[in-house]
Amino acid sequence: MGCKKSKKESQSNMITDNTQMDSDSIIKTTFGAMPDGTQVEKYTLKNPKGMEVDVITYGGIITRWTAPDKTGKYEDVVLGFDDLKSYLDGNPFFGALVGRYCNRIAKGKFNLDGKTYTLATNNGENHLHGGLKGFDKAVWKAEAKSTKKGSVLELTYTSADGEEGYPGKLDVKVTYTLTDDNELEVLYEAKTDKATVVNLTQHSYFNLSGNFTQSVLDHELFLNAGAFLTVDAGLIPTGELKPVVGTPFDFTTAHLIGQEIDSRNEQLQLGNGYDHCWVLNKKEREFELGARAYHPTTGRVLEVYTDEPGVQFYSGNFLDGTLPAQKGSIYGKRAGFCLETQHYPDSPNQPSFPSVRLNPGEAYTSKTTFKFLTK
Repeated sequence: MGCKKSKKESQSNMITDNTQMDSDSIIKTTFGAMPDGTQVEKYTLKNPKGMEVDVITYGGIITRWTAPDKTGKYEDVVLGFDDLKSYLDGNPFFGALVGRYCNRIAKGKFNLDGKTYTLATNNGENHLHGGLKGFDKAVWKAEAKSTKKGSVLELTYTSADGEEGYPGKLDVKVTYTLTDDNELEVLYEAKTDKATVVNLTQHSYFNLSGNFTQSVLDHELFLNAGAFLTVDAGLIPTGELKPVVGTPFDFTTAHLIGQEIDSRNEQLQLGNGYDHCWVLNKKEREFELGARAYHPTTGRVLEVYTDEPGVQFYSGNFLDGTLPAQKGSIYGKRAGFCLETQHYPDSPNQPSFPSVRLNPGEAYTSKTTFKFLTK
């Protein structure tokens, strides 16, 4: 899973020189309060080029992320809300940190060392994205730093033994680093006191046009993946790693997201579009380019690098025009796409998949970098 290290090796290798928060690069404000009165803070990370990333302590959610177009104009390129209530009222994981296990676990059950664990079934008969109150609904502790590498926000959360049905007390740290090269590095770290399963991701919805009234079907996508996981009617992997060649799932040559999304293809029909995990062309733990998205009109390019074995490409199929967007508009169908770097869905129930087990004394680490360019 991502990478496991001994306790001695598990310390973060972040540069922490000049840890005083710099008001020019990090701004802290209040975003709202939870029903129990807990304050939710917002941190705005900035770099000298003009990129800004807003992160709130509720769910570690990225609420706003500006990126330049080919003329140098910075616009927000992620779906989100302007107020806490909209997030609390329910949303499809906009911008959130997802865990303890991102994606689906069949029938909300898995076996570990001879014991069956039962989780919430919050997606039909299956468990999705950590359950009824996953990491996306927790208020994380935050520490902001200005470092030589860039503006840094460290978020920490302790998931209690038995929370949402998972075994083991899990101590989690997620570090967002905004560099001067318009990169956002996301480093995930975790340790447990009992054997458990872990699979973390970042769930931002991107629309590189900066116009959320438009769909993302006019974006070009490249996926560095020669196979994808076929799914059943509940979007649980069947266990087959199907070659993409000759299918609408072949993004090894970049093409428009909308080019084949409405093809008469059983897998597309099951997902109402793309909602599948691609198997990346790389060695285990190797940090490589996994995906590249390009919006020809604005010239914005997003590259995603990861050490994870898979990426879930979701084309926003279930956005239905009921959620409010900025400037009084709404988020329509396919108004955003997700590139969720991760281990495969349902891995605890599929021994042939890479392991997601974490034992005491081991350290879970995973890294993904989102890099913005123009052309």
